[in-house]
Amino acid sequence: MKIAFVEPRPPDLHVFTRMPLPRLGTVLLGSVLKEAGYDVESYVETVSEMDLERVLKADVVGISTITSTAPRAYEIAKMMKEAGKTVFMGGPHVTYMPEEALKYCDYVFRGEADEVILDFMRALERGEGFEEIPGLSFVKDGKVYHNRLPAYCKDLDTLPYPDFSIIADHRNIGITPIMTSRGCPYDCSFCSVTGMFGRQYRFRSKEKILEELRRHRAHVRGKKDDWVFFYDDNFTANRSRTKELLRAMIEEGLTPRWTAQVRVEVARDRELVELMKASNCHTVYIGFESINPETLKAYNKRQSVKDIEECIAILHDHGIKIHGMFVFGSDEDTVDTIWKTVEFAKRNDLDSVQFLVLTPLPGTHFFHKMDKEGRIVTKDWSFYDAHHVVFTPKRMSYYELQAETVRATAAFYSWGQILKRLIRFDLFNVSIKAYGRSLTREWMRRNKYFLDYTWNLTYKTGKKVELAARKTAEDLREKLKTLHPHLVEEDHTAIRGSANS
Repeated sequence: MKIAFVEPRPPDLHVFTRMPLPRLGTVLLGSVLKEAGYDVESYVETVSEMDLERVLKADVVGISTITSTAPRAYEIAKMMKEAGKTVFMGGPHVTYMPEEALKYCDYVFRGEADEVILDFMRALERGEGFEEIPGLSFVKDGKVYHNRLPAYCKDLDTLPYPDFSIIADHRNIGITPIMTSRGCPYDCSFCSVTGMFGRQYRFRSKEKILEELRRHRAHVRGKKDDWVFFYDDNFTANRSRTKELLRAMIEEGLTPRWTAQVRVEVARDRELVELMKASNCHTVYIGFESINPETLKAYNKRQSVKDIEECIAILHDHGIKIHGMFVFGSDEDTVDTIWKTVEFAKRNDLDSVQFLVLTPLPGTHFFHKMDKEGRIVTKDWSFYDAHHVVFTPKRMSYYELQAETVRATAAFYSWGQILKRLIRFDLFNVSIKAYGRSLTREWMRRNKYFLDYTWNLTYKTGKKVELAARKTAEDLREKLKTLHPHLVEEDHTAIRGSANS
């Protein structure tokens, strides 16, 4: 069998748009299947355009989706089904919404599929045995079946090294993702990670990670773009383990410029911070989330504003850059919270920021709360990218949360901030700030219709206001019409949620 994996592109711009980085799910599944002798290709639309004609030559198509890419993923699944392909889907969104996904595909994997993907392919070849595959959802004789959830992969060392060569145009990948752990015990109210990967950390061995770093070094030898992103939800979750890994990296000279996601408490261990710098840590991504103490409690973050300030100071003292992420929109937030956060980010000299909108992702505590209270405004998943307001805030209007978040981003990436870095001759940061400014302006241009919608919904009281459904896959429909006009339904219905006030 020939298998094609597809990772659809996001529906809009975001801060990482210019840094194509595949998620590791389909790469690992594809690597498992390739080692077993299957013919595998993967198409990551953030890396390069999907070759529709080659995908149509596959026997089986696997599609990975997060919530914001779900409408495009469903359109792709529908097209592949129309072309007679067997289609399965996986990823966080369909893990929580399997019956929705089964309207467009044949099978859904809920949770981790690393240890069951081979059994699934063999069941496809036999045409039977699907009831025995953990985590699989499917329809049989008109009835939906949800098999028991799979156990989390206990020994991550059993997974293959990700074979990025299966990705079309893989040389466009500018930063290599390396996973060292899975899981997170913190269970923040708006995060879907724990439902997907569990609340216990599982770690790969130091030896496996070092070997992957050696492979990375051999691949990039002689190139300038020697970057690694440690693809963990919290790279320093086990500090002693992380220090052991960093010491080994330093001893062997395996020190590419690296970035990772960490939590505020990383700065409490000075030895760890020193090892991070010595091993060539360039930037860390930290979910500060809020400087409103009540919001931090609501988010279940287990950190204080003082912790955040001390963390920033210590990392900056060691020359490590910080990308700070803040989430606006809790029931404790006001417009004043947003602008105090901008002042905080400037005063503490953060290198870059994301000011995100609190988003009720399926599978989270926050989604269930908003759904139960009837506060979700739209279930057009393409707007669930943390840049569009999709629920009714408590202490701000719908329009205020949307407009002030955009203005806050523009205020941080201002000419004044760019000039401040230019005076210091910090050219890297100048480029980051300039990119942030350009990206913000382009986002505002593309999304003026959404800002207008939020204003109308807020201030045109008593009137029904509808949000036009966003186009998600018309480009692929046009390609399909050119390549195989007989496969295109003339009266197909676009796949989107409702968007009514």
